[in-house]
Amino acid sequence: MAVVLGINAVFHDPAAAIVRDGVVVAAAEEERFSRRKHGKEAVPFSTWELPIAAARSCLDLAGLAPEDVDAVAYSYDPMLAATATVGDAGGATVGDASGAAADDPWEPMRTLYARRARQFLGAALVEVPQERFHHVPHHVAHAASAWGPAPFDSSAVMVLDGRGESTSFLAGRSDGGSLEVLARQPLPDSLGLVYEELTAHLGYRRSSDEYKVMALASYGRPAHLDRFRRLIRTDGDLGFRARDVPWAEFAPPGRGDGSLDPVHADLASTVQTRLEEVLLELAGRLHERTGERALVMAGGVALNCVANSRVYEDGPFDDVWVQPAAGDAGTALGAAVHVAAALGDRPVPMATAALGPSWTDDEVAAALHAAAVPFERPTDLAESVADVLAADGIVAWHQGRSEFGPRALGHRSLLAHPGHERNLERLNDVKGREQFRPVAPMVMLEAAKDVFEGGPLPSPHMLFTHRVRPGWEERIPAVVHVDGTARAQTVARDDEPLVHAMLDAFRRRTGLPLVVNTSLNTAGRPMVDSPRDALECFGSAPIDALAIGPFLVRRRDCFGAVR
Repeated sequence: MAVVLGINAVFHDPAAAIVRDGVVVAAAEEERFSRRKHGKEAVPFSTWELPIAAARSCLDLAGLAPEDVDAVAYSYDPMLAATATVGDAGGATVGDASGAAADDPWEPMRTLYARRARQFLGAALVEVPQERFHHVPHHVAHAASAWGPAPFDSSAVMVLDGRGESTSFLAGRSDGGSLEVLARQPLPDSLGLVYEELTAHLGYRRSSDEYKVMALASYGRPAHLDRFRRLIRTDGDLGFRARDVPWAEFAPPGRGDGSLDPVHADLASTVQTRLEEVLLELAGRLHERTGERALVMAGGVALNCVANSRVYEDGPFDDVWVQPAAGDAGTALGAAVHVAAALGDRPVPMATAALGPSWTDDEVAAALHAAAVPFERPTDLAESVADVLAADGIVAWHQGRSEFGPRALGHRSLLAHPGHERNLERLNDVKGREQFRPVAPMVMLEAAKDVFEGGPLPSPHMLFTHRVRPGWEERIPAVVHVDGTARAQTVARDDEPLVHAMLDAFRRRTGLPLVVNTSLNTAGRPMVDSPRDALECFGSAPIDALAIGPFLVRRRDCFGAVR
């Protein structure tokens, strides 16, 4: 029975998580506190930004003091990066997560990482002894973030991202308590880095804007697929070649200004299609090696919901589960799971992705009073919000604990009517986003199969796309992408009673069992976390109402006419 604090602090997306007795009890990204997206903007040497506020928040949420922590797990092993060899990272042990010998020449560097972390984290961990700090290889941490919290006794495991210490891909099998590594792909070959390079070539930010390229791909055709099948190819087993793409031969550099240049859309479509094909090939070979019925995935590439859906629909696995925080932030959770399992705790499946901070009704009321905004406490918040949405208002929704990961799942959301096509443009204007980007539907679970097909249902974490059934595209045009799909989030009454009640109230008014759901933030800013963040967003954007805790703030009461 152990308390493990997991930390990601070497690459982007610094984060912290607490696993207690095998249960994930808290997880948060530093960007929610620093208000610097991905922990990068305006921060020199940002790869060294440490999740100070996130770690303290997780300790508070878990009701723990620093001295209660049995181990601190880092989702990175500098020895592996320093030697640039693959090694036996999958055989990591607690206290020496790389499997290195006791006279490891890189131990001073590993010790320096821990010492620097303790120095920067300061009072949050001052009582944690040096020997309780452990390094977990990056992809092992990604893998543990998937196989540990997944709802399966055993599974196949795939991790794909830009890079870890010396690899870009891990394939394995888990029995629910440990990981058997079957293959790794050494750098420089990397599917994630290819997608990052494409993102940069099109004028967007690498390690940040890849989801924009995924959306852009739907507007093009895979015009260069034959050539990319030669450039990016598997090796007949669980390996691949993916490097040195001559991007300028396919399209000139883009400006990253949201324009829809057909040449750029075709290149994005080509790379997206080839990525899906390679993932299917790898999944097929992993299934042959493991015989497992379920596949779990993590790593930044696993945030590509279009590719995830191809793996689910066309691949050999009956079930596919993706870590909701599949990017690097999730390695904080995975490192903690890995070390907790090594200490003897059996990981427990995640019940929710709502693992961040929350505020009491009194704390929310105090923030509203401090902001000097008029507000009301409706008898039935769900019914009042449904009234605003049915009247085509936009609602900022701030409820309960914040989500861990990049998806707004009904805790920090912007909501709107899906039946008006102009609401796509309207929401993208509110958020300051490119107009080619889609917004997603949040749907009552019991109605999901009436509206959507393809992709797994239930789909509570918004990590797969679904085809919109005939007859529904005309009814919900705001959430239908140009390719006829939608990235649906299903909402079960027992899991999210308030959100479900709001959806049901909206259905009774409109006949539609779903609303538009997009993250509560504006371009370049992290999702809001605190009541103050929510009020700042509400005050700076044309949002009609803010539902925060049990309270409702109406824009017309604060600022006069809405439009």
